[in-house]
Amino acid sequence: MSGTEQVNNQLKKITPKQLAYLMAMAVTVSSFMVSLFFNVVLQVGASVGQLFGLAAITGLICYGLFYWALEHFIYRRIKLIYKNIHNRKQTHRVVVDKVDMNKHLIDEVEDEVGEWAKDYQTEIEQLKRLENYRREFIGNVSHELKTPIFALEGYLETLLDGGLYDEKINTKYIEKALKNAERLGSIVKDLETITQYEASVLQINWGRFKIYDLCNEVIEEMERLAKIQNTEILFKEGINRNLIVQADSEKIRQVLNNLISNAIKYGKENGKIWVGLYDMEKYVLIEITDNGNGIAEEHLPRLFERFYRIDPSRSRHHGGAGLGLAIVKHIIEAHHQTIHVRSTLGKGTTFGFTLQKKKFL
Repeated sequence: MSGTEQVNNQLKKITPKQLAYLMAMAVTVSSFMVSLFFNVVLQVGASVGQLFGLAAITGLICYGLFYWALEHFIYRRIKLIYKNIHNRKQTHRVVVDKVDMNKHLIDEVEDEVGEWAKDYQTEIEQLKRLENYRREFIGNVSHELKTPIFALEGYLETLLDGGLYDEKINTKYIEKALKNAERLGSIVKDLETITQYEASVLQINWGRFKIYDLCNEVIEEMERLAKIQNTEILFKEGINRNLIVQADSEKIRQVLNNLISNAIKYGKENGKIWVGLYDMEKYVLIEITDNGNGIAEEHLPRLFERFYRIDPSRSRHHGGAGLGLAIVKHIIEAHHQTIHVRSTLGKGTTFGFTLQKKKFL
């Protein structure tokens, strides 16, 4: 470390009161030396004691002036900056109006400004990310709504142009128009559900039930869809069928419906799906595993985002709007639990979530 840096570090350690004292001492010594010089040159005849006393009085006056000037013209303004920074950060710490001249106020302000600048930069970056997300979200919503709307317009225009009286296409086009109208309704309903969850409007109807029974009901509901894909849904061996959880059964049914139907739709034909239930002492872990093609690692962090799709064309073919996993995540978080996903390309994917465990119904 150079001599200049050492001096700067020493100066940083000086308090305002010490600074006023040092300045007054410098004036005192300078005053004494000047008085002594003129006393010798002009032969005034004053004693050294008199000169020193005069210098001491001058030093005391200067100390008072320096102290007052530092407190009122410099450090009070620094304190005001310090206070404004705290207000800007909306901190709960109390900032007193009186300046403590015995504290290293400049160091505190320097640290506070540095911390504030860091927080401000983080806030700017977060706002940029939110802006990008908003722009992407609006684009996705527009695209999702545009597709069924254009399809509806096409079918209805064809029917109005005479297709209504053509027995070869009228029923077919009406059915297709109805299907697209249902898709529009599904998108709007899912968006409304997510908005309510984010606004904490939807409430959890807590209850106790056997998670195995609910999983079995959902599997039975999915049998028709599974047969289309020639997919087999199984419980993992050795599971505890008596595990009781505390949750909202209808919302957990929605979670299981989404995860199992996704495993069927996006898994491979002639594939298998396993439902696992694991006792985690205070919690029950529910896992849905398939032996499909798996998901690339770069997609995993974004799977629960609204409208995010790995393969958009394939998702639309199955009628998905890209909102299911986002709803699932909100439901699990509303239960104060967590959901995770792990996947290996060529081997399959596992979605797992936890629920609070209870001993008795």
